[in-house]
Amino acid sequence: MASTRAGGEGDRVPADAPLLSDLMPWSAAPLRLGRSWVLAPDAASLTARWDRLVRAEEAEREALFGPTRARTPQSAVPALPGQVAGTGQVAGTGHVAGTGRFVRESGRCPEPLRVLHGPFDEQWLIPDHRLIDAARPELWRVAGAPQVFAVEQGYVPGAAGPALLVSALLPDGAPTAGRPGRIRPLYRRPGGLEPNVTPGLTALLSARHGREVAPEEVLAWAVAVAVPSPRGPVVPLAADPGVWSAGVELGRLMTAIQLRGAHGGVRHRLPGGRRPYVRATVPDRPGSLAYDPAEEVLALGTGRVAPVPAGAWDFMVGGVRILELWFERRAALPEGTEPGTLAAIRPPGWRREWTSELLDLITILSLLAELEPRREQLLTAGLLTGPTLTRDELHTTGVLPAPPSARRPASVLDHHEEGPDGQLALI
Repeated sequence: MASTRAGGEGDRVPADAPLLSDLMPWSAAPLRLGRSWVLAPDAASLTARWDRLVRAEEAEREALFGPTRARTPQSAVPALPGQVAGTGQVAGTGHVAGTGRFVRESGRCPEPLRVLHGPFDEQWLIPDHRLIDAARPELWRVAGAPQVFAVEQGYVPGAAGPALLVSALLPDGAPTAGRPGRIRPLYRRPGGLEPNVTPGLTALLSARHGREVAPEEVLAWAVAVAVPSPRGPVVPLAADPGVWSAGVELGRLMTAIQLRGAHGGVRHRLPGGRRPYVRATVPDRPGSLAYDPAEEVLALGTGRVAPVPAGAWDFMVGGVRILELWFERRAALPEGTEPGTLAAIRPPGWRREWTSELLDLITILSLLAELEPRREQLLTAGLLTGPTLTRDELHTTGVLPAPPSARRPASVLDHHEEGPDGQLALI
């Protein structure tokens, strides 16, 4: 069978394999915040930044805000989807965003929202449409249980790391390196309605495998086998029922690990003797991060965490080591941050919850690294030597091309949204 290399680590896939965009046609571009100060590793910094901004005089407020072509303090924009029309209230949260022009804002900071910032990094965002250049409202409309977002990772030729990750939280789609990929929700409507799977695909797979194939299996399979390419993740489709079932089982496990117990799922843990623990308290200002492979110790300044498997330390996305990136975002100001700006408002020292989050991240990366041999076996022994469904066959059977409507977000929803200055938005 003809094959070609498609991305990092020398993964090989059939040359005629479909792309993820063939299987899950609706997607959105990553969020474009426009100003870095609306996102932070801790919620307290966001409320402090907001308070500093709304207390400023008009001229200073303009400079602190960081106006762009898309957003200024005078911009009139609707509320983010998921808010209660006429009140600006986000269901289930505390104080919420308004829809009046920000130049007149004097209230409290909207309740920060937990989001996924790039791969594996859970941070906080001010959920205020007036502050975000391109919030991708179509993603906010379908967020919440049981939604799962498939997030394509930036393509970097020859770089190590997965092509596709998943999240229960709203992802911003920020890449570690390379050109950012697309965000593909599993469901096109709130409440897990209308799967984002190309019409006719599950019927074809069901016929080939001799049993009903659920749309959720398509995503699980993609998580297990997707490999990077310049055109987006490539997802070879097994025609062998045994290979398909093995891939779906692996993909479901990889997905559950990444979802961290969301939507009522199981939060996976390492066995007791292998769980990472804090051996020495992380100092207020850990200036460096280092790893001792012989002792399996992660050193944050004088702080010590162990055991940390080598697989967690070596885990990369787009060729970037995840633990180092996560630490850098918390231990120091981002490069280019100027004193006196809102982004410079940060915690005075290392926050205790970051240590807990680090232990959780080490666990996730360790578990995924342990599954990599199974994934490699599936790709090499299962897909290179076994039969697959090609793009040509998908075209011949009428599954491809996906209809244009499948590539657009659902247009009819069952709730109202608040427009600029409290007006009712019609959608």
